[in-house]
Amino acid sequence: MIDLVWRGIVIGLGATILMDVWAVILSCFPGQNRPNWAPVGRWVWHLRHGQVFHHNIGQAAPYAHEQALGWVFHYLVGILYGVILAFLVGAAWFAHPSFWPAWIWGIVTIAAGWFLLLPGLGLGWMASKTPAPTVTRFLGLVAHTVFGFGLYATALML
Repeated sequence: MIDLVWRGIVIGLGATILMDVWAVILSCFPGQNRPNWAPVGRWVWHLRHGQVFHHNIGQAAPYAHEQALGWVFHYLVGILYGVILAFLVGAAWFAHPSFWPAWIWGIVTIAAGWFLLLPGLGLGWMASKTPAPTVTRFLGLVAHTVFGFGLYATALML
Protein backbone atom coordinates (compact mmCIF):
# COMPACT_ATOMS: atom_id res chain seq x y z
CA MET A 1 0.00 0.00 0.00
CA ILE A 2 2.83 2.44 0.85
CA ASP A 3 4.34 1.60 -2.54
CA LEU A 4 1.14 2.70 -4.29
CA VAL A 5 1.00 5.90 -2.25
CA TRP A 6 4.52 7.01 -3.09
CA ARG A 7 4.12 6.04 -6.76
CA GLY A 8 0.86 7.97 -6.84
CA ILE A 9 2.55 11.01 -5.29
CA VAL A 10 5.33 10.89 -7.88
CA ILE A 11 3.05 10.48 -10.92
CA GLY A 12 0.70 13.20 -9.63
CA LEU A 13 3.61 15.56 -9.13
CA GLY A 14 5.10 14.74 -12.54
CA ALA A 15 1.75 15.19 -14.28
CA THR A 16 1.09 18.52 -12.57
CA ILE A 17 4.55 19.80 -13.54
CA LEU A 18 3.95 18.77 -17.17
CA MET A 19 0.53 20.46 -17.12
CA ASP A 20 2.18 23.66 -15.84
CA VAL A 21 4.90 23.49 -18.50
CA TRP A 22 2.10 23.18 -21.08
CA ALA A 23 0.35 26.23 -19.60
CA VAL A 24 3.54 28.30 -19.80
CA ILE A 25 4.10 27.26 -23.43
CA LEU A 26 0.48 28.09 -24.23
CA SER A 27 0.88 31.52 -22.61
CA CYS A 28 3.40 32.42 -25.33
CA PHE A 29 0.54 32.59 -27.83
CA PRO A 30 -1.56 35.74 -28.28
CA GLY A 31 -4.58 35.97 -26.02
CA GLN A 32 -3.29 33.38 -23.55
CA ASN A 33 -2.25 34.36 -20.03
CA ARG A 34 0.26 32.75 -17.71
CA PRO A 35 -1.29 30.60 -14.98
CA ASN A 36 -2.69 32.68 -12.13
CA TRP A 37 -3.55 30.60 -9.09
CA ALA A 38 -4.35 33.60 -6.86
CA PRO A 39 -8.14 33.38 -7.42
CA VAL A 40 -7.98 29.69 -6.49
CA GLY A 41 -5.98 30.55 -3.38
CA ARG A 42 -8.59 33.14 -2.43
CA TRP A 43 -11.32 30.54 -2.99
CA VAL A 44 -9.49 28.00 -0.81
CA TRP A 45 -9.00 30.63 1.89
CA HIS A 46 -12.74 31.35 1.97
CA LEU A 47 -13.57 27.64 2.22
CA ARG A 48 -12.58 27.82 5.89
CA HIS A 49 -15.78 29.81 6.45
CA GLY A 50 -17.84 27.26 4.55
CA GLN A 51 -18.30 29.47 1.50
CA VAL A 52 -17.91 27.28 -1.57
CA PHE A 53 -19.64 29.35 -4.24
CA HIS A 54 -18.98 33.01 -4.99
CA HIS A 55 -20.75 35.32 -7.40
CA ASN A 56 -17.33 36.71 -8.33
CA ILE A 57 -14.20 35.60 -6.47
CA GLY A 58 -12.58 38.93 -7.35
CA GLN A 59 -15.08 40.64 -5.04
CA ALA A 60 -14.29 38.36 -2.09
CA ALA A 61 -11.97 39.64 0.60
CA PRO A 62 -8.36 39.15 -0.51
CA TYR A 63 -5.82 37.02 1.32
CA ALA A 64 -2.18 38.15 1.47
CA HIS A 65 -0.77 34.77 0.39
CA GLU A 66 -3.47 33.69 -2.05
CA GLN A 67 -1.07 33.16 -4.96
CA ALA A 68 1.07 30.76 -2.90
CA LEU A 69 -1.99 29.04 -1.46
CA GLY A 70 -3.39 28.59 -4.96
CA TRP A 71 -0.18 26.97 -6.20
CA VAL A 72 0.04 24.67 -3.17
CA PHE A 73 -3.60 23.66 -3.62
CA HIS A 74 -3.02 23.03 -7.35
CA TYR A 75 -0.12 20.68 -6.59
CA LEU A 76 -1.89 18.94 -3.71
CA VAL A 77 -4.86 18.22 -5.96
CA GLY A 78 -2.56 16.90 -8.72
CA ILE A 79 -0.82 14.64 -6.21
CA LEU A 80 -4.17 13.45 -4.82
CA TYR A 81 -5.30 12.59 -8.36
CA GLY A 82 -2.07 10.61 -8.84
CA VAL A 83 -2.62 8.65 -5.62
CA ILE A 84 -6.25 7.92 -6.56
CA LEU A 85 -5.14 6.65 -9.98
CA ALA A 86 -2.49 4.48 -8.33
CA PHE A 87 -5.17 2.80 -6.20
CA LEU A 88 -7.56 2.48 -9.14
CA VAL A 89 -5.06 0.76 -11.42
CA GLY A 90 -3.04 -1.12 -8.80
CA ALA A 91 0.57 -2.20 -8.67
CA ALA A 92 0.37 -4.26 -11.87
CA TRP A 93 -0.19 -1.12 -13.95
CA PHE A 94 3.08 0.36 -12.71
CA ALA A 95 4.95 -2.71 -13.96
CA HIS A 96 3.59 -2.08 -17.48
CA PRO A 97 1.90 1.35 -17.63
CA SER A 98 -0.59 1.90 -20.44
CA PHE A 99 -1.78 5.24 -21.72
CA TRP A 100 -5.55 4.69 -21.67
CA PRO A 101 -6.21 4.48 -17.92
CA ALA A 102 -4.05 7.57 -17.29
CA TRP A 103 -5.71 9.53 -20.10
CA ILE A 104 -9.23 8.56 -19.08
CA TRP A 105 -8.47 9.53 -15.47
CA GLY A 106 -6.96 12.82 -16.65
CA ILE A 107 -10.18 13.63 -18.52
CA VAL A 108 -12.38 12.53 -15.60
CA THR A 109 -10.54 14.90 -13.26
CA ILE A 110 -11.77 17.93 -15.20
CA ALA A 111 -15.18 17.35 -13.62
CA ALA A 112 -13.96 18.84 -10.33
CA GLY A 113 -12.92 22.01 -12.13
CA TRP A 114 -16.06 22.26 -14.23
CA PHE A 115 -18.57 21.48 -11.48
CA LEU A 116 -16.88 22.71 -8.30
CA LEU A 117 -13.96 25.08 -8.85
CA LEU A 118 -15.26 27.20 -11.73
CA PRO A 119 -18.72 27.68 -10.18
CA GLY A 120 -16.97 28.35 -6.86
CA LEU A 121 -15.02 31.15 -8.50
CA GLY A 122 -18.21 32.57 -10.00
CA LEU A 123 -17.41 31.42 -13.53
CA GLY A 124 -20.43 29.12 -13.89
CA TRP A 125 -20.87 25.42 -14.54
CA MET A 126 -18.38 24.30 -17.16
CA ALA A 127 -17.12 27.89 -17.53
CA SER A 128 -20.53 29.06 -18.78
CA LYS A 129 -19.97 32.60 -17.48
CA THR A 130 -16.59 33.10 -19.12
CA PRO A 131 -16.24 35.23 -22.28
CA ALA A 132 -15.61 32.15 -24.46
CA PRO A 133 -16.97 29.04 -22.69
CA THR A 134 -16.33 26.67 -25.60
CA VAL A 135 -12.70 27.74 -25.89
CA THR A 136 -12.25 27.51 -22.11
CA ARG A 137 -13.73 24.00 -22.10
CA PHE A 138 -11.57 22.89 -25.02
CA LEU A 139 -8.39 24.26 -23.44
CA GLY A 140 -9.34 22.55 -20.16
CA LEU A 141 -9.74 19.23 -21.95
CA VAL A 142 -6.37 19.69 -23.64
CA ALA A 143 -4.73 20.58 -20.30
CA HIS A 144 -6.22 17.50 -18.66
CA THR A 145 -5.09 15.37 -21.60
CA VAL A 146 -1.58 16.70 -20.94
CA PHE A 147 -2.10 15.84 -17.25
CA GLY A 148 -3.15 12.29 -18.20
CA PHE A 149 -0.12 11.96 -20.47
CA GLY A 150 2.02 13.22 -17.57
CA LEU A 151 0.62 10.51 -15.30
CA TYR A 152 1.51 7.89 -17.93
CA ALA A 153 4.94 9.32 -18.79
CA THR A 154 5.93 9.63 -15.14
CA ALA A 155 4.80 6.05 -14.49
CA LEU A 156 6.99 4.93 -17.39
CA MET A 157 9.97 6.70 -15.80
CA LEU A 158 9.37 4.90 -12.51
